[in-house]
Amino acid sequence: MVWTDTTGELPPERLASPFRRGPPSAWGRKAAEALQDALRRDAACSDALWRPGGGKMFGVLGVAVPGGGVGFLRGFSGMLGGAWTAEGFVPPLFDLAARDAFWPAGEAELAALERQHAALCREAETLRARGDAHALREVDARRVEVEHVRAERSRALWRQVTRGYVIPNARGETQTLAALFEPRPPPGGAGDCAAPKLLAYAFRNGLQPLELAEFWWGAPPLDGRRASGAYYPACDNKCGTVLPFMLQGLAVERTPPAATALAGPHVLHEDPWVLVVDKPAGLPSLPGRHAPSRDSVLVRLQPRFPELTSASFLQELDPESSGLLVIPRDAVTRAALQRQFSQREAEHRHVAWVDGRVEGDAGLIDLPLRPVVHAPLEDCVDARHGKRTRSAWRVLRREATRTRVEFIPTSHPLHTLRIHSAHRLGLGVTISGDARFGREAARLMLHAEAVVFLHPRTGQRLAFTSPAPF
Repeated sequence: MVWTDTTGELPPERLASPFRRGPPSAWGRKAAEALQDALRRDAACSDALWRPGGGKMFGVLGVAVPGGGVGFLRGFSGMLGGAWTAEGFVPPLFDLAARDAFWPAGEAELAALERQHAALCREAETLRARGDAHALREVDARRVEVEHVRAERSRALWRQVTRGYVIPNARGETQTLAALFEPRPPPGGAGDCAAPKLLAYAFRNGLQPLELAEFWWGAPPLDGRRASGAYYPACDNKCGTVLPFMLQGLAVERTPPAATALAGPHVLHEDPWVLVVDKPAGLPSLPGRHAPSRDSVLVRLQPRFPELTSASFLQELDPESSGLLVIPRDAVTRAALQRQFSQREAEHRHVAWVDGRVEGDAGLIDLPLRPVVHAPLEDCVDARHGKRTRSAWRVLRREATRTRVEFIPTSHPLHTLRIHSAHRLGLGVTISGDARFGREAARLMLHAEAVVFLHPRTGQRLAFTSPAPF
């Protein structure tokens, strides 16, 4: 598995941060280029990678071998050629035989529930056309029950999958993927990137990591945000939680700080139970669990409010967006506020400019979403594995090339409003400045401009506004 170093270059003395942007050293580039040459020579693999949307991330990890000498490991993200393993590449982080013992049966059960749900939807359409209200109510009740069972089975299967990933670190400790992301479920694809696979193999085989280089190879993804042969840092959404744990006990260079510091967040309201803050664009709401010092709203508030944790946040705004966040300071207040927002007794209003014309004046978007980073927009909506999300919307103003829209979501997973806007089952137009689903601009034109709720302790109705800066 360890390829002998034949580059003639000197390896770096210390591992750079996987989140550092820019190309690797000359030694790392030579190792990556050797893998690229091998991919070119493999005709079957090359054909698959160059189909539309078929490219993927690959990685090389330079290592020091016990007894002297250096070499490098090879890895890929996800599956290659429809398989989790490939000759010459490090294996996945889970036991294939253990997964095969339960995965096919779980998939078959979900597929059966999906067919049952589709049949009930067709039956409901027929009854609706006939005007048979009584029968329609019965069918709708069965459809809702199937949706509930399907969602529960999907969540249980995903929990079982994530418990099968065993993540080691440089200290010899291990954690399951599920434990690393608790109390939230891990996002789809977490633990399957090239970097965690490479580091895990190195730790388990007594190899000292020296340099990591990850690059895209093949056709660009359907969102166009990757170029073949270009180097990319580890992703924040998945590896931002996994890699900081894995690197504990290893001397790693710090990620260079951002060139400019953002102001804020500005605290608009403070009492013993609730905070309301105004977040600037570009600042994440939360750090990664295993990178607790990463710059974020939480990290900046903790010196003043040390009781706050990631679990305190009701909402997590996209880093690129801005606006108001309600942050309860204790568990009882959090539960009360969470109920208000889910039942639409409280309101968190967002405003956005979207590119193009929105048909209609108002409506409700109801989509099952799952978090998928760098995946096509269609893959983010998943009736089988997704979590239900809803947003009421209405048009505020129309201009020649764009529309100003108000959104009021009832749940707040990251990217919800961006997907609700861009997806064909939503508005069908992207939010201006959305580099993931549309076109990059100076900023994402999405802002949480108002929040209204009933104070769980005082009973007072509180309302706050933050005018959109666009």
